[in-house]
Amino acid sequence: MSESEGFDLILVPRSGGESRRWHIGPGRRRLIIVLATLVGVGLAVLLTSWVWVAATASKVPRLMATIDSLEAEQGRVVELGRQLELLEEQYGRVRDLFGSRPTEPSALWVPPTGSGTEARAPDLEPSSPESWPLSEAGFVTRALLADAPDDHPGLDIAVPEGTWVRAAGAGIVLDVGEDPVYGEFVTLDHGEGLVTLYGHASRTFVVRGQQVRRNELIALSGNSGRSTAPHLHFEVRRDGEPLDPTTFVIPPN
Repeated sequence: MSESEGFDLILVPRSGGESRRWHIGPGRRRLIIVLATLVGVGLAVLLTSWVWVAATASKVPRLMATIDSLEAEQGRVVELGRQLELLEEQYGRVRDLFGSRPTEPSALWVPPTGSGTEARAPDLEPSSPESWPLSEAGFVTRALLADAPDDHPGLDIAVPEGTWVRAAGAGIVLDVGEDPVYGEFVTLDHGEGLVTLYGHASRTFVVRGQQVRRNELIALSGNSGRSTAPHLHFEVRRDGEPLDPTTFVIPPN
């Protein structure tokens, strides 16, 4: 039988029954080849898809771990948001405190916000600087140099940044500003030639010519100017000459 005539397919049962014979001509043969090719291509596509699905499935544990990590991070962000809300609430209370004028003098008088006459405390006579110039004890890291007081004319008191700096005595703000050495600073005139200086502040709350009470909040401690760590530099001068501040103020226990 020639190729052009096709071929016969004979099925002979083992049981010895009647055999069957099919003649497959050229047209059917081509059809079978096409169908076989399609089936082969289909199987190849299925195999490739299975490999891709298997590879993707292997990534699922890592994806789940990433999702868990993102959910944990989201939880931390939510907690941070709550903490920020609490801080905002606390800031609001502090802001309200700054915005209200006390009716009775206190050991630590806090001035209202604003400037000029609105920020001025009631008129008081200047007084000698006798109060510790901070809201906490701190730690004296450097004292006035007795042999050469101009080399270090005051006390360096280590405290956390943002500690309240208080007027050691009642007086008038002689100067307030920023200096390359002292950083942000305030100087107070207490009369009789006595002047106190408060240096390395992070923020000041008074204006030049303002009258302040003893213990009034005038600044926040910082690390400005020529400074290596947060602290307050506190000086007492009489007629321009540096004096030992510990002869005026006593550090708290």
